[in-house]
Amino acid sequence: MSAASYQRWLISAIFLFLAIRSLPSQQTTKPTLNDKTQSQPTQPDQQAQTPTFSSDVKVVNVLATVRDKKGQIVSNLTQDDFKLAQDGHPQTIHYFAKDTDLPLTLGLLVDTSMSQRRLIDQERIASYGFLNDLMRVDKDKAFIIHFDWDIELLQDLTTSHQKLEAAFDKLDTPQFNQAGGGGGGGGGGGGRRGGGGTTLYDAIFLASDELMRKQEGRKALILLTDGVDIGSKVSLDRAIETAQKANTLVYSILYADPDAYGHPSFSGPGMGRHGGMGYPGGGYPGGGGGRYPQQEPHDGKKVLQRISKETGGRFFEVTKKQPINEIYTQIEEELRNQYNLGFTPAKADATSGYHSITLTTTNKDLIVQTREGYYAGE
Repeated sequence: MSAASYQRWLISAIFLFLAIRSLPSQQTTKPTLNDKTQSQPTQPDQQAQTPTFSSDVKVVNVLATVRDKKGQIVSNLTQDDFKLAQDGHPQTIHYFAKDTDLPLTLGLLVDTSMSQRRLIDQERIASYGFLNDLMRVDKDKAFIIHFDWDIELLQDLTTSHQKLEAAFDKLDTPQFNQAGGGGGGGGGGGGRRGGGGTTLYDAIFLASDELMRKQEGRKALILLTDGVDIGSKVSLDRAIETAQKANTLVYSILYADPDAYGHPSFSGPGMGRHGGMGYPGGGYPGGGGGRYPQQEPHDGKKVLQRISKETGGRFFEVTKKQPINEIYTQIEEELRNQYNLGFTPAKADATSGYHSITLTTTNKDLIVQTREGYYAGE
């Protein structure tokens, strides 16, 4: 090739190279939701555009059971069938589901004071049957607490039916300490108190604050007691408030022995049981020293009715016509047929403190069972 021909070839090659570089790129790119992101530098926190709720947004969940006039559970309602208000202000329901399959956390609180001594065997058998039928393997979990003068966690949260059965075998009433004279104190000899106490309110407080508050999802306490409180360190109001803050329903079963209070052990507290549950920070919730507050006589039935009503649970009473097994069957049915509604209060309604909730249906003949309110900002 002559020098002139080589020069012409080299010039043509250079022009061809420049022409190829000027063509649009054919590199494959992934489609995006917003083209504006292509012209903006990608920040580390922008690489995954997953929708999230602001931490400032308070989503309030409300569990509800609906019945007709005959008391039968209604389980075929839709979101449009409900009307919800907070503090009298209508709210928009943003979330709705029928919670027939979601995991459930249960706490069983059994009164083992001397007033229940003749009922313990029936309570043990019926309670285990209830949990055994209700709890699904590796999905639902439960704990067991018994209370008299002291409060003891017999079984922490577990999915094991065997562990729960073993805990029920430990249920018993305190033995009356004759040597202690039924009075207060008496030194020596460890073991259990001679009776004389039923710390119902304390049991609700501790179960709600130490166990339920840390759990997510559906939660319910089952109270098995005559409803009489003797010796609690917290008030009934405080017990209810703590259950409400833990978003826990409380089902109360009034099981009373009308002849129990003639037993001599009711003259006062005795020695005490070791290994009971403690209060966060020690001492009395809300302060106080070592003295037990004086308890005024209470109507156990009215107390239990109030606890269940204000927390969204239900009250039952064991009678000859309604034995404990039948009551447990009703509770099981109810826990398997709940509606879960969620709403986000408007900013004007999202202040800290207690807020009332009103949930109704468009059908005025239906009865809605739900909690009366919730605590925000605490």
